[in-house]
This record gives sequence, C-alpha cells and structure tokens, in this order.
Amino acid sequence: MTVAPIIQRCEALFDDLHFNSVKEWKAREPGRKAVGFMPVYVPREIIHAAGMLPVGIMGGGDQLEVIQGDAYYQSYICRIPRSTLEMGLTGRLDCLDGMLFPSICDVIRNLSGMWQILFKDKYVRYIDVPQNYQDNVGGEFYIEEMQVLREGLGQLAGRPITDDDLRRSIAVYNENRRAVQELYRYRALKPWQALSYEVYLVLRAGMVLPPEEHTQLVRDYIAAVDTEKRPQRDNARIVVTGAFCEQPPLGLIKSIEMAGCYIVDDDFMLVLRWLLDDVPVTGDPLEELSKAFLHRSASTASKYDVKKEDKGQYLLHQVKSNGAEGVIFAAPSFCDPALLERPMLQDILAKQKVPYTAFKYAENTGQMAPIREQAGTFADSIKLWSAA
Repeated sequence: MTVAPIIQRCEALFDDLHFNSVKEWKAREPGRKAVGFMPVYVPREIIHAAGMLPVGIMGGGDQLEVIQGDAYYQSYICRIPRSTLEMGLTGRLDCLDGMLFPSICDVIRNLSGMWQILFKDKYVRYIDVPQNYQDNVGGEFYIEEMQVLREGLGQLAGRPITDDDLRRSIAVYNENRRAVQELYRYRALKPWQALSYEVYLVLRAGMVLPPEEHTQLVRDYIAAVDTEKRPQRDNARIVVTGAFCEQPPLGLIKSIEMAGCYIVDDDFMLVLRWLLDDVPVTGDPLEELSKAFLHRSASTASKYDVKKEDKGQYLLHQVKSNGAEGVIFAAPSFCDPALLERPMLQDILAKQKVPYTAFKYAENTGQMAPIREQAGTFADSIKLWSAA
C-alpha cells in the first residue's frame, strides 16, 4: 500500500463531523454502543472492555460555524466547548450513547454539567483524577473513580465488565500505544519522511476507529512512507507543546512545516500516548491502570505536579531525546492551564539555553500567515545562532 490512499482515508475521517464511521460501526452489529470523550486522558480500556467504541471528540475545527454553542458560554474562553456543544445541539453527536469529560479545566467541568442537563438520555460522567500520587491515597481514589465508571458503563452495556474483559482491552491498548510510539520514533528519526500533518491525520483516525484497526493503520503508514523517497531539508527540529486539549487547525501544522520546522515531538491528542509504557495484564486491572497513571504517564499543564523540581523535566526530556533545537509554545487562546504554565516552562528552557517562541491559536483560526512568518523567523534564528 502507498501513502496516498492511507492519508486520503484519514482526511475523510478528519473531515466527517457527522461521525459516519461510528454510525457504520454501530450498524454492523445491532446493540453496539459508542461513548465519546473529550481530549487529554480517559481510561479508554474500560469503554472498550464494555464492548463499546471509544470516540474522541476534538471539537469542530475550522469546518464548523458555531451559532448555538456561543449562547452557552462567555466570550473569554477557548472555542472547543462551544464547538462541541454546537455538534451536540445540531445532532452531529446523536450516534454517541454517552460522553466522558476528563479533568482538564473548569470549563470542561462545567461542560459536563451542561451535557447532563441538555442530553438527559445520555450517559454522562466527569472523570476526576488524583492530585496525590501515593498508591494508598491518590491511587485508591482513582481506583474508586474507575470502578464507578466501570459500573456505569456496565449498566449501559447491559452486562458487567469482568476483570478478564479489562485485561484483554489493556492488551489491545498496549499494542496501540506501541504502534503510536513507533510512529513518533520514526518521525523523530526521519521527519522529512513522516510529515507532521500526515502523522497528525493518522493519529486523528484513532479517535473514531476501533483501536485494533487503528494499530494496523499506523503500522501500514510507517511501512508505506518508508518506501517513498522524499526530499530532506535543513529544517530546524522543534517540539510543539501546549496543544493538548483544543487541537490546532491542520493548516497551522502545515504552516509550521512550510516555515522550515520539522516537528519531532508534540502533545497533540495526548490520550494516545498518555501512558508511557505497557500496563501489566496480570493482577488487578484497575490497580494496574491506576499505577500507570500515577507513576508512568506524560506530563501536561492539566496534570498536577507533585514536586516543584519535576516542572519542565518532561519537556526537557522531549527536547533532548528527540534532538530538538527549539520549542514552540502553541496554546489555544484562553487556555488557562497551558498559558499559566508557559512562563514557568520558558524560564526552565532559558536556563538550559533552549530557544523558544510562542503564539496562541483557535481551532478555527485564520491567522496562518503571521504564524508561518513567526515560525520561519524562529527556524532561521536557530540555524543562524547554532552555526555561529
């Protein structure tokens, strides 16, 4: 298989705000259910173990005009809750039997309450996570939260979710994470081969496809792109951070690359890489998921840092392990977690003499030209000063 049909398929899934692939998946077997989730992290293994399809809801992007959604929120917040409400109120999310709202920020917490009021026939759950990372404190809390979710989804499915169901699903997602990690390693090694906008589209496909199918898609892309001969340019190697929730427009990712930057790491759709290694499939499955979250998960602005000295270490590791030459802070406008954390991370990068630049965007932004000019100037400065 060549790259073109893979990317065409991913583009079709990306553009489909009516989630026809989810409807088709449900129609293949009567009684199937799908549960949506907002960005960052939810334990998708529990949804999968219930025989349901986890569906990532990443906002409406730049294809959706928000009209009704604006009536529910003030103007000085990010766009993703407004576009998500717009999709719900216009029937685009009717194929979902439930919605999960992870602990990202106050806005998403409020959105979960709105969803309960507006869609009374749907299963709705706010997914809280621990701020204490001791197994016997925060770990126990998180296990209880997952158990409540397990029971709720079991009722929705009409059957209990067994430990063996969970272990099988954990194994499926371990394999999916390995494939995604392989893709990220390949891109860091050969960023001119695996273009970041293509990588992003392949990842986005995982928000609507069953994980088994997505794992194969990722590996098909790696195999296909490695057979193509693509030009290698003297671009600056950069890490993009701050885009963990409201996703950047596809045009923004293309603009960064066209400006002379190779993206060698990022925090797009962090749910796919939140857990950093395999979750053991022996022992108590909820306990193992809890330990993975507490001790072996990614760092992001919406996750509490227990130790002050841990701040910025994950980002520095991203820079050093991927041979990055600089960092681009790209955060949605009014994203309090990302924008409040940014000065602290910039201070850490400055002390380590890592170049950085920063801008804000919205999922429907039309300001690509200034962003491309800023990214281009940043790439030029890296090349100029690194050569000096």
